[in-house]
Amino acid sequence: MSGMTEAALLEVHEVQQRYPLPREHLFGPRPVVQALAGVSFTLQRGKSLGIVGESGSGKSTLARLVMALEHPSAGRVCFEGQDLASLDAAALRRARAGFQMVFQDPYGSLDPRRKVLQTVAEPLAVLHGAGRAEQRERAAEALDAVGLRPADLDKYPHEFSGGQRQRIAIARALITRPQLIVADEPVSALDVSVQAQVLNLMQDLQDRFGVTYLFISHDLAVVDLVCDEVIVLQHGRIVEQGAPARLFHAPQHPYTQRLLAAVPGRGAVAP
Repeated sequence: MSGMTEAALLEVHEVQQRYPLPREHLFGPRPVVQALAGVSFTLQRGKSLGIVGESGSGKSTLARLVMALEHPSAGRVCFEGQDLASLDAAALRRARAGFQMVFQDPYGSLDPRRKVLQTVAEPLAVLHGAGRAEQRERAAEALDAVGLRPADLDKYPHEFSGGQRQRIAIARALITRPQLIVADEPVSALDVSVQAQVLNLMQDLQDRFGVTYLFISHDLAVVDLVCDEVIVLQHGRIVEQGAPARLFHAPQHPYTQRLLAAVPGRGAVAP
């Protein structure tokens, strides 16, 4: 997935992201933190790419740039050949129908005051201006796709388990029929027994709908289950990249070795 490929769904080219910090002195220079420092990769349609790193590695910053929630300080993020930072508000709104996000906390990402119908159908209403009848029909289809019932549309988030709430969040991401879903730690807040169910669901949806995943995680064991390729980020730079099987069994970079050593049951990884 390295290099720039015309057929790629997502292209990230030499992306940098810098954030100014408060001045330490009134007339002193304003310090800057470099969250990303020249990150490049491509993601082909229907594939899954994992971005792995510890807190502060830059992976969540990268997710925000891919979702066009921020523009990079330098470099380009291109979706279907379009540089997202170059689009005006109307063009970006149209492009956003093609990429959606699943967040880490399945309860915090759902408004407890809104019924499931309102939550799941919101992207359809905002991005497509769909009427109420179409919203309900498409929301019911999305719930069915994630193993829930149309009757669940009239319930509130607190009436569901954590795993069911994450299914609702995935249904919301699916409703615009996006080509790309950015999943930011989608199972880290779930019990281990539920994690496998949600990961299996995501794989099933990829098989059925051809969804492309950018999978953000701190856990190499998780991305090993669902990703075709993995990028390891440290301090905003790619330190290693390859197929999960290769990274899992023959990691080259000391940082990757350290991440693997933290996976339960693996112990130290030989360099």
